[in-house]
Amino acid sequence: MAVTRLKRKDRRNKTVSRLEVQFLKNATNIEKGSRSTEPKNSQVIKNNAVLASLSK
Repeated sequence: MAVTRLKRKDRRNKTVSRLEVQFLKNATNIEKGSRSTEPKNSQVIKNNAVLASLSK
């Protein structure tokens, strides 16, 4: 069987949905004491610290 190529719209939808899933995974809240705690030198922690200092 021949391999079918996706039309441009379908390729875009595939890419967009993959990026949305990635964004949602990154946006989930990490609870204290969770097994998946953010490392203390991660960019998310640094960004939160900067935002906190700006909002004071």
